[in-house]
Amino acid sequence: MSRIGRMPIAIPAGVTVEVAENNKVTVKGPKGTLERVLPAEMEIKVEGAEIVVSRPNDLKKMKSLHGLTRTLINNMVVGVTAGYEKKLEVNGVGYKAAKAGKKLTLSLGFSHPVEMEDPEGIETTVDNNIIVVKGIDKEKVGQFAAEIRDKRRPEPYKGKGIKYADEVIRRKVGKTGKK
Repeated sequence: MSRIGRMPIAIPAGVTVEVAENNKVTVKGPKGTLERVLPAEMEIKVEGAEIVVSRPNDLKKMKSLHGLTRTLINNMVVGVTAGYEKKLEVNGVGYKAAKAGKKLTLSLGFSHPVEMEDPEGIETTVDNNIIVVKGIDKEKVGQFAAEIRDKRRPEPYKGKGIKYADEVIRRKVGKTGKK
């Protein structure tokens, strides 16, 4: 059995979980509502205050989907209760981030400022060159954080660019002059 797949998911107080036909799971919580259609082969049951995911047989595909389905539901439950956030740091001389309304403006050494609009369900805040991306959908938060980072990835010589707060940049030694 999948060690992750067979663990039940506890439903916290204030969260409702509904499973419709074709495994359409709706999770409502204090922070909002998330919907997702999960693989139809998996059997999702709400038993009291927990959700149990089971698989029909032990084919490799079913084993793979078992843990995935359980994790996706768990991410939805955590999202509507606690939410998700990613922190990004802007490093470099003259590099800065500013927020105006729903627009994030990045000055990254290009001839023009880079402007990004907050997608639906995602909120960004800027506090002295640290960008915080918050939301209830783990995938959307991670995707938007990755898109922001892609505007200027950190380089290995001086470490300039946008990096995740917990990311470690492998530094390289610059070139040395001739003697």
